Amino acid sequence: MRAVVINEYGNKDVLVEQELPKPEIKANQVLVEVYATSINPIDWKLRAGYLKAMLDWTFPIILGWDVAGKIVEVGDEVKHFQVGDEVFARPDTTPNGTYAEFTTVDEDLLAKKPSNLTFEEAASIPLAGLTAWQCLVDETKVKQGDKVLIQAGAGGVGSLAIQMAKHLGAYVATTASGKNEGYVKQLGADKFINYREQQFEEELSDYDVVIDTMGGDILNKSFQILKPGGRLVTIAGQPDPALIEKHQVTASSYWLTPNGKQLAEIGELLEKGIVKPQVGSVFGFSAEALQEAHELSETNHAKGKIVIKVK
Repeated sequence: MRAVVINEYGNKDVLVEQELPKPEIKANQVLVEVYATSINPIDWKLRAGYLKAMLDWTFPIILGWDVAGKIVEVGDEVKHFQVGDEVFARPDTTPNGTYAEFTTVDEDLLAKKPSNLTFEEAASIPLAGLTAWQCLVDETKVKQGDKVLIQAGAGGVGSLAIQMAKHLGAYVATTASGKNEGYVKQLGADKFINYREQQFEEELSDYDVVIDTMGGDILNKSFQILKPGGRLVTIAGQPDPALIEKHQVTASSYWLTPNGKQLAEIGELLEKGIVKPQVGSVFGFSAEALQEAHELSETNHAKGKIVIKVK
């Protein structure tokens, strides 16, 4: 099969095309013919070598942890899926990712692709969608009437989190650049903060929840807008224990757990049009196209999700 791999850590140029054998499935897995995948920050962070202490893998590494496609083979223990099913998933974090024509997925991480979505739209959902859902539902338990700040609402996670928070009954504020004001309001944001011209910590107060996707200084300033007892979750850093104590809030760093059952629940919201996929750009399947896609993701200014059309 064709795959785009890395054989060393480095800049985008280490992404190269390579012929590899098709992966073999275990009894609890299916083989998915990849129609589309998408780019997430973990892809280029791993490519650059930032995660090698955590994920100590041998080369070649196939990056990519989002997939939409068709099942071409099923393992002996697989009960709920069959050959020909159209599916989407956030596969397990392994060195055999989804920048390839075929990939293996554990049955419990799979969900049926919503029938109203293209493969490209479906591929944009799993990693970012599960991250947003787990941060809102499992970690911060957002409920009707909560005031929620979602940092970087035009981004991959943010654009889905706004829609999900509205579905849960929250009042939603978000930060974005001026050119994305209309976009985030269309997604459902009640209050827009132009981060280039306004300081969100001066504009907002007494919030129940912050979903932080930025880390650093933005993460630290986010504590200032929470009411005592408020909840913060970040996917981009570690909350400062001193700030947690000072503001009398709970805060955690979160990394998603792949989960087919939750993905199926998100699939139902997509089927009903309650949540809409946000595909910002689509690239082809080649080393050059993936290098370009990585470069765009690394700016941290991509709108919506960056998708790779494989087939």
